[in-house]
Amino acid sequence: MSMLGEARVREIEAKAEAIRETIIEMLTAAGSGHTAGPMGMADIFAALYFHILKHNPLNPEWDERDRLFLSNGHTVPVRYAAMAHAGYFPLTECLTLRKFGSRLQGHPERLRLPGLESTSGPLGEGLSQAAGYALGARMDGKRFRVFCMMSDGEQDAGNIWEAAMFAGNNKLSNLTAIIDRNNIQIGGLTESVMPLENLRQKYEAFNWHVLEVDGHDIAQIVEAVETARAIVERPTVIIARTIPGKGIKEMEYDYLWHGKSPTKDEAKRFLNELRTLGGTITSEHQ
Repeated sequence: MSMLGEARVREIEAKAEAIRETIIEMLTAAGSGHTAGPMGMADIFAALYFHILKHNPLNPEWDERDRLFLSNGHTVPVRYAAMAHAGYFPLTECLTLRKFGSRLQGHPERLRLPGLESTSGPLGEGLSQAAGYALGARMDGKRFRVFCMMSDGEQDAGNIWEAAMFAGNNKLSNLTAIIDRNNIQIGGLTESVMPLENLRQKYEAFNWHVLEVDGHDIAQIVEAVETARAIVERPTVIIARTIPGKGIKEMEYDYLWHGKSPTKDEAKRFLNELRTLGGTITSEHQ
């Protein structure tokens, strides 16, 4: 199946399902927030926090940790959920999302929660931050890797392409970007609002190595990141094709779920659906 082995892949898939349940619970408790994107990115974040990233939940500021920049900050519920399941803070704290005084704000705030590398909100900034950090790390002789998670909709932003040009020009092979290619943004389908294709050719034109994967296939995600580690003289971007709202049929592919949260009745129905589809997968909430 992959270099991971089937059993390990199943473990990470189970984490992704648990993350999805937590996302529904925390957004329902908050009464606001973004749902479709985080649900679609659960497999990627499970792979990151439970296999790919070099990190330590007990020492979030460990100097040798890999750095993960979340450019599309509105999707941060998936990162909070992954961090909680990884042991950065108790799962119960997820229910404080967007509450006054909470460490878990609707967009990540670096100084509030250990383990976050940046404060993000305005789209299009994350790749610039990550590229600058990657260049600094190389200048300092650091061996950790820098990752940047982006949405496809924010590829509309000019700042993204300035950063892409900068990273390609500086041959930042310690930088791996991942694009959540779910084809929706808050105003509709990406190809209707502002067509992005051919996205591969655009990044290749800026001297990036481009990989494309199924963003719900743990083995493909891990294999792509391992390939990126072997690329020299170029940064790598992984275009991960995902289903917005993954796991909830009523939500999948519906751009209207980009920026709204479930009601209590919807949440009950959605959680039942997730647990039914999960089969033998045991959630940490059960």
